[in-house]
Amino acid sequence: MQRDAQREKLFTRRALLLAGLEGSLVLVLAGRMYQLQVVESAAYRLLAKENSVSLRLLAPPRGRILDRFGAALADNRPNYRAILVAEEAGNIPATLDAFGRVIALDPAERQAVLREVRRVHRFVPVVVRSNLHWDEMARVEVAAPELPGVSIEQGLTRHYPLGQGAAHVLGYVGAVSQSEQNGDPLLELPDFKVGKSGIEKSADRQLRGTAGHKDVEVNAYGRVVRELSREAPRPGRDVVTTLDRELQDFAFRRASEEPSVATVTLDALTGEVLAFVSVPSFDPAAFSAGLTRAMWHELSTDPRNPLTDKVIAGAYPPGSTFKLTVAMAALEAGAITPQTEFTCPGFFRLGNAVFHCWRHGGHGTIALHDAIKESCDVYFYNTARKLGIERLAAMARRFGYGAKLGIDIPGERPGLIPDHAWKKAATHRPWEAGETVITGIGQGFVVVTPLQLATMVSRLITGRQVVPRLFRDDGAPPQFADLDLDPRLRAVVIDAMVAVVNEPHGTGYALRITEPGMSMGGKSGTSQVHRITEYQRAHSALTGEKVPWKDRDHALFVGFAPAEAPRYVCATVVEHGGVRGGEGAQAAGPIVRDMLIETQRRDPSRQAPAAGKVAAVAAPPPAAPGG
Repeated sequence: MQRDAQREKLFTRRALLLAGLEGSLVLVLAGRMYQLQVVESAAYRLLAKENSVSLRLLAPPRGRILDRFGAALADNRPNYRAILVAEEAGNIPATLDAFGRVIALDPAERQAVLREVRRVHRFVPVVVRSNLHWDEMARVEVAAPELPGVSIEQGLTRHYPLGQGAAHVLGYVGAVSQSEQNGDPLLELPDFKVGKSGIEKSADRQLRGTAGHKDVEVNAYGRVVRELSREAPRPGRDVVTTLDRELQDFAFRRASEEPSVATVTLDALTGEVLAFVSVPSFDPAAFSAGLTRAMWHELSTDPRNPLTDKVIAGAYPPGSTFKLTVAMAALEAGAITPQTEFTCPGFFRLGNAVFHCWRHGGHGTIALHDAIKESCDVYFYNTARKLGIERLAAMARRFGYGAKLGIDIPGERPGLIPDHAWKKAATHRPWEAGETVITGIGQGFVVVTPLQLATMVSRLITGRQVVPRLFRDDGAPPQFADLDLDPRLRAVVIDAMVAVVNEPHGTGYALRITEPGMSMGGKSGTSQVHRITEYQRAHSALTGEKVPWKDRDHALFVGFAPAEAPRYVCATVVEHGGVRGGEGAQAAGPIVRDMLIETQRRDPSRQAPAAGKVAAVAAPPPAAPGG
């Protein structure tokens, strides 16, 4: 009995111990369940939500680029694309294989997607294919169960209404490069584009906008079930330029009649660029979408350099257009007066060197007015010799040569104005007198850009330090500093420019405008690409053999209008003389004339007939050669 009682007590103790252990486990389990379901419920609810909710960034619409009247030069159009989210796709190569069976992907496209997936965060969508057609979108939607993480999204693509007509000044947008990544999630968005050149690049921050985001609920396959919330992106700001869209289009069509041209038109009173064209051009939309190898090879190997913005990056000897600068420098320095005469027998001798005038028989004894009008080389050989390179270089820099003007787009070149110090530093040789002589007619070391040519004329006719600009400010007009040039001496040079076009024997007499109130002044120029010897010149004349296009002289012309109250300025360079190999007044002059007529017709303050037809000019006699 005692033994049975002990066994019963032992059993009871063990039962109580087991019950206590079970109770403790129940309490621990209950406590843990309480902790999970009550104390930490919010945290686990968030984790559960994160498993089914995906955060997606929303690209902002890029701001528009507008002309001075509010017409669009660059805007946006809808673009349907297939995107892939890596965290929802699982096996990405398998997903791309499945996508390739729906819409063909070439190896380069596939590698580009894989590379982009590795570069961005896994929650950031990556574009698999852009610009989808309706039937392509339908095939993707039908195959959705086999394409985890892939969906159709509507985006925006950049549109340029003028196409090639404003490509160099507007620039283009392109994919964000690795070097442009700075941690901003906006730059990781699929197919997000940033400005790569022109206004698109210089105004990129204003145009870019701010990203938005949306929360979407997805199922186990990564399919979007519903949108939970959204914060809309903030569009980029519109940028208003000084350009006139219709005038820009006119300039491009007119310049495209020649193989390779740079032309720019300014309002000299405000510095506003009204038209800015470099021909040949390129399609900025093709750059935005991504060039093929064939397209890139065609553009990069074209000898006319369509990728170069010739208005600000084309460097040319100014030829006889530089005589305007030489004249102003000599008058201001007192080296000559308006009445100073030199005799031109057709050549100028300096030591053993002989420098020829374009007119072989010479101009006879001539003063400054007629020397500019007829572009007498000998007159300016003598003038430069008396003036000296240092005073000539100083005036050239006051007119805007030899340094960047600070235009509102990247890629501008400074050109070159030589002097003693430059020659010593560049060649370790002293400056020679003959180099001053040839600089006097815009040859030798001196090179300028078409924009600098237009700026020089703007400063000459206003007497102020005009600075060209592409962005419009509706505030007070800019107050340019005074150049401190004697207005009476400026008037001498300006009157001679009017004579170039409007007096017989002027090198631009064939270009005169007969429409009342639209007459212009100007100056022609022809600059050598290669030095041609007298033997080569004679051989060419004798045989009729044409000089190859790339070796022909450049044709230049600068002009302003109206002659009675100068305001609008146009400078044009026709590379290698254009189709016919003409000189300044023959190849470049007609473009300047037509641009100044159209610009005046489009002046809102004028009562003018409808734009589109070039005003009649007097029946042109054969243009005087030279200059």
